[in-house]
Amino acid sequence: MSINPIRPWRNIERRRSRRIYVGNVPVGDGAPIAVQTMTNTDSSDVAATVAQVQAVAEAGADIVRVSTPDAASTRVLREVVRESPVPIVADIHFHYKRAIEAAEAGAACLRINPGNIGDERRVKEVIRAAKDHGCSIRIGVNAGSLERHLLEKYGEPCPDAMVESGLEHIRILEDNDFHEYKISVKASDVFMAAAAYQQLAEATDAPIHLGITEAGGFVSGTIKSAIGLGQLLWMGIGDTLRVSLSADPVEEVKVGFEILKSLGLRHRGVNIISCPSCARQGFDVIKTVEALERRLEHIKTPMSLSIIGCVVNGPGEALMTDVGFTGGGAGSGMVYLAGKQSHKLSNDQMIDHIVEQVEKRAQEIEATGDSES
Repeated sequence: MSINPIRPWRNIERRRSRRIYVGNVPVGDGAPIAVQTMTNTDSSDVAATVAQVQAVAEAGADIVRVSTPDAASTRVLREVVRESPVPIVADIHFHYKRAIEAAEAGAACLRINPGNIGDERRVKEVIRAAKDHGCSIRIGVNAGSLERHLLEKYGEPCPDAMVESGLEHIRILEDNDFHEYKISVKASDVFMAAAAYQQLAEATDAPIHLGITEAGGFVSGTIKSAIGLGQLLWMGIGDTLRVSLSADPVEEVKVGFEILKSLGLRHRGVNIISCPSCARQGFDVIKTVEALERRLEHIKTPMSLSIIGCVVNGPGEALMTDVGFTGGGAGSGMVYLAGKQSHKLSNDQMIDHIVEQVEKRAQEIEATGDSES
């Protein structure tokens, strides 16, 4: 395990929820918070979809959602499921028959939208297919597609309407003796989503999937998601999550893990602690960190690396990281290993040497069987 300890004042007490499974991934009841994303390829293009699924799985995705808008996409879903290294969730809107076809094709979970899946009779048929084929279900409520009767009742999308929608569909599932479900109440408005999730968490013991939907581009969407999801996770709410960005799905996975890592809820890969740089820096911190992020993407072992430009905070940060480098003078700096000062190193050798030290440390951690994710 990384030398950075878990301290009592950092612990988050997670909300108690039931345990379900999405394929072989446990969800709820204390299981690691699963990170998921969604493909944006043409779902009927098997090669492109499988390639993207494999790319996001390599980035750490535990679960991947694939849109199935038409019969062509459900016809080939079986091939995608067969080639996928992680469970596949079929994303269903409007056409309940696509859900039945997706279950038959081997989807691990069916995502249905209460606002457009149809009446209770159609939901019952989806439930029957899920039971027959061992699927779980996610009730996916969106503020932008609430049922008409709820919009008429509340006048506009709001947390109360979203939670009522979700609870109505929970009732349908449970009335049909189906309990393998999780639920989400997403909105693009951070305040609305957070309020809805807090209300939902008190109203059910079902596992909760978190998301700020349609959050925006990479920068703005990351910030909105970090604020919205971060506060909910801090409160102990959330069993799976997706960061919704107008960006490469691989970036969604990376951001999702960074949010969880910042709260100590998941540990995967190298956590780089670096300064913003200033006139005191002994080397180009920004370019160094950019290079190290690229060079260390292959490391999955949880560990920490500090890259600090000068001795103001460098030695102190290095005491708490597995590997560290602190800028000094005359074109060189100090390398720290396992929190202790080790040796001086010239700046022009720094990147290659740090990569070597991180890889060595990762092997040591793996050899002891002390890593966690």
